[in-house]
Amino acid sequence: MADCNFLVVDDDASFCLVLVRALSRRGFSACSAHTLADALALAQDEPLTHAIVDLKLADESGLDVIGALKQVRPELNIVMLTGYSSIATAVEAVKRGALNYLCKPADAEEILAAFAGDSTAPLPAQPHSVDRLEWEHIQKVLLDFDGNVSATARALGMHRRTLQRKLQKRPVRQ
Repeated sequence: MADCNFLVVDDDASFCLVLVRALSRRGFSACSAHTLADALALAQDEPLTHAIVDLKLADESGLDVIGALKQVRPELNIVMLTGYSSIATAVEAVKRGALNYLCKPADAEEILAAFAGDSTAPLPAQPHSVDRLEWEHIQKVLLDFDGNVSATARALGMHRRTLQRKLQKRPVRQ
């Protein structure tokens, strides 16, 4: 395989394949990984310059992937993708070394623009709904407790099972 400059880290093999092909059609060399261990192995073996990391991997957090990749390759440019966006995870991704944070679905052009620092996402015309604010707050508290659902439920003053049900739902649209 030719040297790989773009790494796509996502547990969805179909998504990885589509994005790797889209990047290849644009003249980039791209490869994919589905776990933290695979991503680290590629980071050590390939001359990576860019990584696209999903927030939710099967049993791992994309936030951990960002930190681990930055330890191996501090100069690596990283964009985080997620279908479960929240302000808290966006801030944490940037703190750990991501250049940008995009919500799925995002196409190759949007991802490349994110690497260039272009922020084309318009600001919402109206304030967030109460449900969206609740989702954001839950995500922030969950992040504060390192993903510990029981501790988060205690801090929020709700039953653990109620919190688990809320976390299983997709984020409320803005």
